[in-house]
Amino acid sequence: MEFNEKLQELRKSKGLTQEELAEALYVSRTAISKWESGRGYPSIGSLKEISKFFSVTIDELLSSEKIVNIAERENKSNIRNICDLLFGITDLMNILLIILPLYPKTINDFIYSVSLVSHSDLTAVIRAVYWTLFILLILSGAVKVILNQMQIEKGRNILTNISVVVNIAIVLFLAMTRQAYAIVIAFLLLVIKSILLIKNKR
Repeated sequence: MEFNEKLQELRKSKGLTQEELAEALYVSRTAISKWESGRGYPSIGSLKEISKFFSVTIDELLSSEKIVNIAERENKSNIRNICDLLFGITDLMNILLIILPLYPKTINDFIYSVSLVSHSDLTAVIRAVYWTLFILLILSGAVKVILNQMQIEKGRNILTNISVVVNIAIVLFLAMTRQAYAIVIAFLLLVIKSILLIKNKR
């Protein structure tokens, strides 16, 4: 007997509706419906709750192979979530390119390092490009972190692609405008994101 059939049988033996079982297990009715129709399996945590609620062992509910598959899937999902969170935080760290004194400013024949906020030697166009790219990347990071915390999958991949493209544009633009210190920070953040992307693909 498959898991979905076992779950239906156990639920009916207690005279429960899908909604009542969902409340008892602290999951949505949609989740129960999905499990009972064979369109998915519960997480390891939910399996423990089901076995405790119906006083059966997890082995009685699922084969060892299925349990291993669920554990592997959960592990991959957890790694992906951690990588996504770190990716978003890395984007937020681009605020350093705005607040740190990374840009050269000539005052009385002396060169000082100033933040982007204090940098007045730039032309209006270059300044606008800097601000646009940095703010876009920071906003992308903030949205990514929020989606991660709310466990929303939709849109994460699009944000990742936008983030990588904008980050590359920042590195290239900083190189074109010869901002030696700022490009080091931007490049390091891009390297960190590349490592996270590689880790996420495994």
